[in-house]
Amino acid sequence: MSYRVEVCVKKVKGKCAIGYKPGECFTFEKYYIKDVGRGVCIHALASMLTLLSPFLKGVSAKTLGIGTEDNVGYVQCPDPGEPYTCGGTVVFELRREKAPD
Repeated sequence: MSYRVEVCVKKVKGKCAIGYKPGECFTFEKYYIKDVGRGVCIHALASMLTLLSPFLKGVSAKTLGIGTEDNVGYVQCPDPGEPYTCGGTVVFELRREKAPD
């Protein structure tokens, strides 16, 4: 079974360096990033990269330790924000669904 994962900005703490706002989304499907508006921040991508492969292949968010439901998980970018950087951190919701054939 093939899945896709929609990644949406859930919350921004401080000021996101790339400018993400709550509600902005992009999609991972198979080996591609789709529906990218402003782009994908490399720090955000790094925070979810090791989890995306198993999540896309059917491992539940609960098993991965990123959620309390099978198909919804959460990750956070590693930017600590003020006073350590001029940015801020972003919480992303990863919502998995079956990919169209």
